[in-house]
Amino acid sequence: MDAVRFFVDQLQREQALNRKVLAVVPEGKNTWKPHDKSMELGYLAALVAQMPAWIAMMIATDGLDFADSSARSSFQAKGSDSTAALLKLAEDSAAKGKSALEGTNEDHLNGTWNFRMGDKVLGGGTRIQQIADTFTHMTHHRGQLTVYLRLLGVNVPSTYGPSADEKVV
Repeated sequence: MDAVRFFVDQLQREQALNRKVLAVVPEGKNTWKPHDKSMELGYLAALVAQMPAWIAMMIATDGLDFADSSARSSFQAKGSDSTAALLKLAEDSAAKGKSALEGTNEDHLNGTWNFRMGDKVLGGGTRIQQIADTFTHMTHHRGQLTVYLRLLGVNVPSTYGPSADEKVV
């Protein structure tokens, strides 16, 4: 299986899980966080919803320069006021990622993509590595979001297996 097909399939699987979790994020609690050092719920949920669009950015550019304030602001997630808006952000982000993947090829994915702060490279690698890391990063934040949901008393949907609230039969 080539990398493009693999990532398109993975995006579809992960997006279905994102939808399940994002659909139960409670409205009106965007500023809630479990600890002073934690992200706010609204930011975290929007981050999970937006991350599939990072794939499109990685395909369209050679990197992200955090010293560039316009690039940084377009990269940062912003909380949504409603579940419908959050789910729309998730769908739009997944569509961008899928379209970018379907418009690229393995040679381009083997090219380099880096995070920078001006001239200093903070991290990077091939686009294949960076896209794979994006899926891992998204899964991490989705798991973090399920902990927030548990602390808020929201039933946690099953993702890779049953949750205590949603038994898979």
